[in-house]
Amino acid sequence: MPVAIITGASKGLGKALALALAERGWDLVLDARDPVPLAEAAGPLSAHGTRVTALPGDVTDAAHRAELVAAAWRLGGVDLLVHNASALGAEPLVPLEELPLDGLRRALEVNLVAALGLVQEALPLLRAAPAGAVLAVSSDAAAEAYPAWGGYGASKAALDQLTAVLAVEEPGLRVWSVDPGDMATDLYAAAVPDDDGPRPAPASVVPAFLRLLDERPASGRYAAPALLEERR
Repeated sequence: MPVAIITGASKGLGKALALALAERGWDLVLDARDPVPLAEAAGPLSAHGTRVTALPGDVTDAAHRAELVAAAWRLGGVDLLVHNASALGAEPLVPLEELPLDGLRRALEVNLVAALGLVQEALPLLRAAPAGAVLAVSSDAAAEAYPAWGGYGASKAALDQLTAVLAVEEPGLRVWSVDPGDMATDLYAAAVPDDDGPRPAPASVVPAFLRLLDERPASGRYAAPALLEERR
């Protein structure tokens, strides 16, 4: 069975994607900082006959990243690496003049540096996979200038560039950066707590990610809403 590592898998998009892959028979290595919701998310997945390893920890910790890849190796390798873990930099979001520099550093460490560290750790197994792929969850804020989203958006823009260069350097892999679009997630609620407008559930955009896995288009940046619209 193929094996996926998914970071930030205790809730939101990571949890929804883990469920979809489990339903397809994928074996999973899941990460999140809080062990309780991670265990709650991982528990039901084994009902689909999949093997699931849930490892709580911080993706900025090199030892934790090595543990994630070692767990995947024990399951058979790494076919898909999903970097979904994210940090905002400030909760709620604030203008750049108020953004704590430590918060910006945290966003860069989680959203960018940890992503590269995990890729570096997993590259030998990804290269050995029949169809290795890296999927980085990006944001519309990486490409557009929204007030108060500067620190988070900058970290995601850097992640987009990193994945674009990785795609050139690793032509044997598929490397996708995906903007999932608006979603009702805890991350968004923490970012803009006063905005309680209706938003799609994370599960509603998962088919866009599955389309990438099914069709394996060229490496690059994709928007989940566009992928969903094209499939209709």
